[in-house]
Amino acid sequence: MSEFTGLAALVTGGGSGIGLAAATLLAERGARVACLDLNPPSAPFIGIKADVSDDSSVRQAVAEAAERLGGLDIVVNNAGIGAAGTIETNSDEEWHRVLDVNVLGMVRVARAALPYLRESGNAAIVNTCSVAATAGLPDRALYSASKGAIMSLTLAMAADHVREGIRVNCVNPGTAATPWVGRLLDAADDPVAERDALNRRQPMGRLVTAEEVAAAIVYLASPLASSTTGTALAVDGGMQGLRLRPVT
Repeated sequence: MSEFTGLAALVTGGGSGIGLAAATLLAERGARVACLDLNPPSAPFIGIKADVSDDSSVRQAVAEAAERLGGLDIVVNNAGIGAAGTIETNSDEEWHRVLDVNVLGMVRVARAALPYLRESGNAAIVNTCSVAATAGLPDRALYSASKGAIMSLTLAMAADHVREGIRVNCVNPGTAATPWVGRLLDAADDPVAERDALNRRQPMGRLVTAEEVAAAIVYLASPLASSTTGTALAVDGGMQGLRLRPVT
C-alpha cells in the first residue's frame, strides 16, 4: 500500500519534462492519474487534450478527468511556457501570452478543480514555480515576473482554502534538464559553453533533473505532508540559498 492508493491526481503539462516525471511517480506510488496537455501521454495515464489558456477547454478537461478518475484529490499545476529577454525585448503580445498561460492557466485549472477538491478529504494543489521567483536572473524579465506571480498566488490560495481542507504549495526548481532548456541550449551560439555556464550557476555544479523536481512535487501532494501548506520548496542545487566562494 502507498500513501497515494485510492487518490486521484490531475497533472497539467503532463506530456513531457517535469509534468511527465511527476505523473509517472504519482502512478508508481498508487495514484490514478490524468494528464492534461496539448499533446497528452497515453497509458498508464488518462490523457486528455487541453489548452490552459482557454477556460472552456480547461473546464471540460477537468470535468472529464474527475468523471473518469472518480473525483479529484490532487492537482499538479505544471503547464507553462518560457520566455527569454529583458523588458525591452518582449512585446506586449508576448507578455500577455506568457502571463495568460503561466499564471491564468493555473487559476483556470484550480478554479475548475475546486468543487472536486472540496469533497476529497486529502486535497492538495502543487504549483510549479521557479527559482526565477526569488533570484534575479539575467534575460528572464517576463518569465521571472510570471513565476513571481505564481509564488504569491500560491500563498494567497493557501490562505483562501486551508479551512476547506485544501493544501496549496509550490516547488521552485532551478535550471532543470527539460525539453524547453534543451531548446534554449540548441539555439545558443555555443551550446556546450552555455550548458557549462548553466551547470556552474548552480552550486551543485549540474542541472536539476525532472525526476528530482517530481519527487518534491509528489512529497507536497502526499498525505504525509498534511501539515504543509503555503510553502515554496526549492529544488535548485543550492542556487537560491548558497553563496559559495569562486573556485580559484
